[in-house]
Parts: sequence; structure tokens; C-alpha cells
Amino acid sequence: MVLFVSFKMMVAPLWAADNIGNITELKGSARVVRDTPQEAALEAPILSYDNVETSNGRMAITFIDDTLIRLTEHSQVLIDEFVFDPDPEKSKMALNFAKGTARFVTGKLNKVSKKNIKIRTNSAIVGIRGTDFTITVDELGRSLVILLPNPDGTSSGEITVETAMGLVVLNKPFESTVTNVFEQAPTKPVILDLTLDLIDNMLIVNPPERTQALSDDTSTQASNVLDVDLLEFDELEKDYLAEDDLEFTELDVNFLDVNFFEDMLKVVDELDKLSDDELNQQKTVTRVVGTAYGQDTTTQIITLVQGELISLTRSVEQSVKVDLDSGQGYTVIFIQNGISNTVKINGGGDSVIKITQGS
Repeated sequence: MVLFVSFKMMVAPLWAADNIGNITELKGSARVVRDTPQEAALEAPILSYDNVETSNGRMAITFIDDTLIRLTEHSQVLIDEFVFDPDPEKSKMALNFAKGTARFVTGKLNKVSKKNIKIRTNSAIVGIRGTDFTITVDELGRSLVILLPNPDGTSSGEITVETAMGLVVLNKPFESTVTNVFEQAPTKPVILDLTLDLIDNMLIVNPPERTQALSDDTSTQASNVLDVDLLEFDELEKDYLAEDDLEFTELDVNFLDVNFFEDMLKVVDELDKLSDDELNQQKTVTRVVGTAYGQDTTTQIITLVQGELISLTRSVEQSVKVDLDSGQGYTVIFIQNGISNTVKINGGGDSVIKITQGS
């Protein structure tokens, strides 16, 4: 007797074996360049060697190890390599971040060993031992890296930022460094006075509605932009907005319309160029009320003092820069969209400068 046995063969989609993640958030215009450009779509698969680009849009990719990458407008990341093995020590991920701003939250499924994850930019290699950080790459190829904390405020671990000339380790919440070119060492790490809420508002795909006003205590806590404990300058912790009687809070600023991360990149880079004596001189000679030294996240004014010169720069939709004598008194008023920021230098004096920025 001849026995015939029939069976069915289950064939998986051709992309399934190579699918390393999916687009999990999307707003606006974005695309995935594989063999040819394809418009991005929610839940669309992501493969190794995909080139992911946003234009006037934002998107998020969740990889199979639960790693999440959020891209802002005009960003580009190339997935150089993604190797998945049942043994996490043999798995690896390599990403090349070309431009824009991205937030990386590494996975907690332990499918890829963190030491096997590398992120490259034109000017740095980032090694991951932490879980949450941002990278910004500007049009010149400079990179700003910020380590973010856990939701409870504790450090999310640590990351290394390496160039051909040196390596720095970031292991404190909001600790940051800048790399200008790969042939130069990273800048000395500084701690930025930011909050996770502020970061989320700038990187979230769907901005939340603003329904609750901040208290006066909350607005003053946001005034110190640079916590430079590593540089040992206690003067930077002074609240320069405490004497300001303006009712201006974070809610008066639309951070999504500001290239905030590139502004921070410039600030960290400029601070690295100043000597310790110059930084001390800034705090002891020139008095500023109405904004903080460095990048003020409330007024969006960058204030730097170098010798006899104080510079006020504000880049919101349009850029304006004012260079003044740091030993004289001035009142500088920035007006935009009905919002006024008044900065008094050395008590204000008789000189009043009013600047109206168009929208």
C-alpha cells in the first residue's frame, strides 16, 4: 500500500527576516530611501541599510530590541548595520547620524548588548552604556551630545563621546559635550540646566496642548541654563531672574519654533573657548538682570561676556545680536509677537535699546 502524505509550507513575507524595526510615530513629511525613496508610513518596516530622512516632519522608529529613535525636522540617519543573534553579545547595531536632532532611548529587552551599539556622526563616535540621550548635528558637521536622566532624575547610565584626539564620558543628568571636527578633542563636559519636560516638548511628535500655567516658583527654577559644577563656578548658580518683575514663563515661548539644540551647541562650544579667568570675570564685573548667562531657555537670549564686550543674541524666527560695552549700563528690550523681554545691564543706566523682531 502506498501512503500519500500532503503538507503545506508556510512562507513568510520576504521582508520579515530582515525587518529590524517599524515606524511607530509619524507626523508630516518623511521618507525611507532603500533602492528608491518611499514615503514613510506608520508601521512600515525598517531594514538594515535604510536611509531615513525627515523634511517638514517628525518620526520615531522602534527597533526589535525596543530601542527608540525620535527624529525632528530635517534629520537624516543611515542604518549602517543591524545584526540580530539569539546571543545578545553577538548582536550589534551601527547608525550613522548625518544631520538634525534625534533622541535615542536604548532598549531594555537586552537583545543587543549596549557595548555593541555605535552611533557615528561626521565629528564623533558615541558609545552607549546609558539609555537616554540626544544628538544634534548642524550644517557644519558639529555634534552636540546630551545625556538625559531617568524619569526620577537619576542618571540613565553613561555614554562616551570619542574623536581621533580624545574621549569624554558623560554620566550625569544633562551633561553635554560638543565635537567640532573628528580631528579635535571633544569640549569639556558641562551640565545644562534643562528638564525632561522641556526636552519632550521639543522632540515629541504630537505636541501636547498647553492647559496649565506654571507657577512663579517653576518659572524661576527654569532660569539657570548652565549648571557648571564641573567648572567650579558657584556664581553661575545665582538666579539672575529673581529680581525681574516680568511675568514671563516657559509657556510664553513656543520651543518648537526655535532651533534650540543648535543654539545650545553654539553656547557649549563658546563656553569651552573661554578661560576660567574670563568666566569668573563675567560673573564679578558685569551685572545682568532679566536673563541668565549662557542660553536662557525662558527668554531664548544667549548672553556672553568676553573682556570689555557683552553680547546678547536672540534667534527666534529671526536673529538679532547686540554687542555692548560690558562696563556700561543699558536697558535692552526685545519685543516679538507681543511678548517683551527686558534685560538690564549694570542697573540699566540711561541708555535704552528697543528691538522689535518680526514674525
